[in-house]
Amino acid sequence: MTGTVTHDPPPGPAARPGRPLIVTEDAALLDDLLRLCAAAGATPEVHHGVPESDDRWATAPLVLVGDDAARRVRGAARRPGVVLVGRDQDDSGVWKRAVQIGADHVLMLPDGEPWLVDRIADVAEGIGRPALTVGVIGGRGGAGASTLACALAVTSAREGLRTLLVDADPLGGGLDVLLGGESTEGLRWPAFAASRGRVGGGALEESLPELHSLRVLSWDRGDCVAVPPPAVRAVLAAARRRGGTVVVDLPRRLDDGVAEALAQLDLALLVVPAELRAVAAAGRVASAVGMVVRDLRVAVRGPYAPGLDDHEVARLLSLPLAGEVPVEPALLRPRGGAKPPGATGRGPLARFCAHFWERALVEAGGTR
Repeated sequence: MTGTVTHDPPPGPAARPGRPLIVTEDAALLDDLLRLCAAAGATPEVHHGVPESDDRWATAPLVLVGDDAARRVRGAARRPGVVLVGRDQDDSGVWKRAVQIGADHVLMLPDGEPWLVDRIADVAEGIGRPALTVGVIGGRGGAGASTLACALAVTSAREGLRTLLVDADPLGGGLDVLLGGESTEGLRWPAFAASRGRVGGGALEESLPELHSLRVLSWDRGDCVAVPPPAVRAVLAAARRRGGTVVVDLPRRLDDGVAEALAQLDLALLVVPAELRAVAAAGRVASAVGMVVRDLRVAVRGPYAPGLDDHEVARLLSLPLAGEVPVEPALLRPRGGAKPPGATGRGPLARFCAHFWERALVEAGGTR
């Protein structure tokens, strides 16, 4: 059981790493809390009462107070991030004690263990604002979505943002190939197929290939063509917790794993060539994707068929226009091993990507 004391709103995640503070004399409860801290990768500081240093009480990113210690901390200065931890599910007096010490949450073990491990892990990782997560999907085959995804990721990294490029299309040939890094050491999707629960964001980032100043999660050349939805959810959640930007290259087919990826997007770009058959195909994709993605925009790619322009394509699809994707040889004919699209920072494609990030980051509330 977990609960929130409504007199004081729960705080946001910690902005920097730190050691959680445990206050209890209950040996059994302490053993459980130490076990949960170890599972979350955190090393706590333990006291039987309020620390002699008021600064430690005030600055600890998270304070776990055993129900046995509630009376001893009653006079401590009020602060956010205090959790009152107990075991007796039937003790109604725990809520009164939580109010007396200014706790944000009341948590009962063992039911509340998953929530508490996540909260401690947030503290250990120093979580700030989540990454701005952008998906790119083609309105039809060969629309250039993978190349645009790479160009967006390369541009983001060049702007100094922590950037992760995720290849969610196992049949696409591998974005590491498009970036010229298929032989670069690092883990690929099959290594995460068994992931469940929480994946460490820092460990994920460090395990992936680094190409052009960004991290890439792609596919290997083996037979694995699917990752279970819980693994997709865990990996993308870990990527988002690191901040910066995450770019996801999506397949046109929608299965449970793709639905998990779509659910974590802040916005998606539907890349549509300006021709009638492509618009018709894109309409079907938009109908399916739009059921999950709350912000779907169309990026139109020329050359234009007679009677069509970017605004007309957006009107036909009833979607907001993200802009016109410039026609470049790299966009039409991506080649593994060549300089990746957008890498030089020059040309119309790079300018499109830079302008996209400038607007998207402002809409999302500034640089992450």
